[in-house]
Amino acid sequence: MFSQRSTVSDFDVGEFLEVPRHGTEGLIGSLEENAGDRKQVLSSGGDREPPKANVRVGVGVLVKDPRRPGKVFAGIRRGSHGSGRLALPGGHLEMYETWEECAAREVVEETGLRIRSPTRVHVTDDPMPSEGKHYVTIFMAAEVAEGGGNDVPKNLEPEKCEGWASYSLLDMQAILEGDRKDVCLFGPLRKLIANPPKAVVDFFDGQK
Repeated sequence: MFSQRSTVSDFDVGEFLEVPRHGTEGLIGSLEENAGDRKQVLSSGGDREPPKANVRVGVGVLVKDPRRPGKVFAGIRRGSHGSGRLALPGGHLEMYETWEECAAREVVEETGLRIRSPTRVHVTDDPMPSEGKHYVTIFMAAEVAEGGGNDVPKNLEPEKCEGWASYSLLDMQAILEGDRKDVCLFGPLRKLIANPPKAVVDFFDGQK
């Protein structure tokens, strides 16, 4: 048993690692050789396991258009996965951030609008194998905060969005069904609109 005052220098490193005394140098040499092999594989493009990707959490926000009852803001995505498709304001959940904080932050960053009382209304599982991505999307619903001084969204990230307009649930269902040829829905939003839960229907109807 080691005393509390023992240090690495107090005992034989080779014995502690359970290798022969003369094997310590051999162990170091083996590690260096393996590292060289890995570098060679990487540089030659040889067979190797692809890096493991993680499932990410996205937050999409249904923000009521205060000037057009029954409609929410959405815009055409640009420069990322789902480019060219209609999506809600939103983005990635950051470490230690609450869903409500994420919703408020993303909306103000993308539109300049300040929202109040964001509430979870649905969650979808969104694997995107063709793009090498997998998301769990949390849908929040909110209204524009009164006294914010602005109720018209601005396109504050033009590299990510073509601009904002407002859509009703029927508008989005018509897009889903192919009645409009100029636009289609982003994957998570498509799932939401294809089978909207009561909380979402009520929100569009003004019953929240």
